[in-house]
Amino acid sequence: MPKPDLDSAYALGDAEETKEFYADWAETYDESFAEARGYASPREVARVFRAAEGDNAPVLDIGAGTGLLGEALQGTVIDALDLSPEMLEIARGKGVYRNLMTGDLTGPLDIPSESYGGLVSTGTFTHGHVGAVCLPELWRIAKPDALFVCTVIADVLDSAGFGSALAQMVARGQITPVAFHEFDIYDKPGGDHGTDRALIMQFRKYG
Repeated sequence: MPKPDLDSAYALGDAEETKEFYADWAETYDESFAEARGYASPREVARVFRAAEGDNAPVLDIGAGTGLLGEALQGTVIDALDLSPEMLEIARGKGVYRNLMTGDLTGPLDIPSESYGGLVSTGTFTHGHVGAVCLPELWRIAKPDALFVCTVIADVLDSAGFGSALAQMVARGQITPVAFHEFDIYDKPGGDHGTDRALIMQFRKYG
């Protein structure tokens, strides 16, 4: 199993490898990654989400990990979904989620249709993780007019199929046109990936 670090995370393959990797990283993830690099994605997604009009609740944190985005959205009715039970146990200890669920975003989710008024995510739509195959299920579990605010690495937008899949959903009248917000992923610019940037995708499900 690779050493838990960002480059190893970007090189992950299937779901089983990903589960093992994050089981090993869960205990130290917040300190060795989020704090060490000044991980800004949770703050930036929370800022965009809170600025949007409407109630947009309850919220599902897609790929919630250790709950960093849940902390940034504290006070919101929010559930956590992640592939890794070990990461969710860390998130559970923060006391910010209503419910915590394990699930694989590459397949069907055990969640009723039209359950959520908001769907948010940081660091899930990136190298070695989840591609656009997840979008139909996320659309299914979203309420009409639900707000999506999710990060994506710019080159993954096309290589993992998000750009074309979202364009098709817009053309079919399933979602509003997508707004993109570019930002610096890390507050601490030193070291590998210190100057990396990402996009926040913002759109709504049409009713």
